[in-house]
Amino acid sequence: MVTSLDGYAEAAEGGLGTGADDPEVHTFVNDLFHSVGTYLYGRRMYETMVYWERAHTEPDPPPHVLQYARDRQAAEKIVYSTTLESVSSAKTRIERTFDPDAVRELKAAADHDLTVDGPDLAAQAIAAGLVDEYHLFITTSVVGGGKRFFPDGVRLDLALVEERAFDSISRWSRSVPSTADRSTRATGPAEPLSSGGGSRHDEGPGSPVSGCTWPYARVGDTGFEPVTSSV
Repeated sequence: MVTSLDGYAEAAEGGLGTGADDPEVHTFVNDLFHSVGTYLYGRRMYETMVYWERAHTEPDPPPHVLQYARDRQAAEKIVYSTTLESVSSAKTRIERTFDPDAVRELKAAADHDLTVDGPDLAAQAIAAGLVDEYHLFITTSVVGGGKRFFPDGVRLDLALVEERAFDSISRWSRSVPSTADRSTRATGPAEPLSSGGGSRHDEGPGSPVSGCTWPYARVGDTGFEPVTSSV
C-alpha cells in the first residue's frame, strides 16, 4: 500500500502525501503486478477499486491507467463481506468470511499470483501468518494517526529484498519474512515479482499471494532468494 512515513495506510485526516497518483509510480505498479491472477478484497476496498471496471471508458486515458484497468479486469476477484449483496464487476464472487485455510488451498491450486488488498483484510492475512511479501510505497509525510499498515499485536522480522526511490518523493520496498533460508542478501539486478503462468520464484506448489492495496504483500509458504537492487 501507499504508506505514510510513520506507517499509516489510511490517515485520520487528509491524504498520505505525495506519490500515490504519480504516473511513474503507477507504471511501476503495473509492471510489478501484471502477473496477478486473483485479488482478495474487503468490501470497502472492492467498492473503491471497482472503478477500474470502467476506467478504460474515460476520455483519453493515459497508457498506465489503461494497462492497469485491463490487467485488473482480466483477474479474478473475491470480496469478503457479510453485508454486500451483489457485485458490479466481472469474474467476481462474494465470500462471507475470511478463511485462512481456504486461502492456502486457493494458493496451492493457482498458477498466478494473488494479492490481498486493503489494510483490514490484509491484517487478517498477516495475523494468520499467510503473507510472503510486503510491498510498501512510502511517502515522506508524517500524518500522526489513522489505520496502520501493520496490525497491532503482530511481531514480524523482515528482510529487505529490493527498494527503489521515485522522483515523486516516495520510495518502494519489498520485504519478506526473515528466516534462516532467506537471510543471505546478494547484490545484483532485481528479479521480476513473478512470471505469471510460466516459471515462478517459489519452489513449492501453487502461487504466491500478495497483499494490501497497492498492497501488496505476498501470501503462502513459498521460498525466495533475496536479491537487492537500489535505485
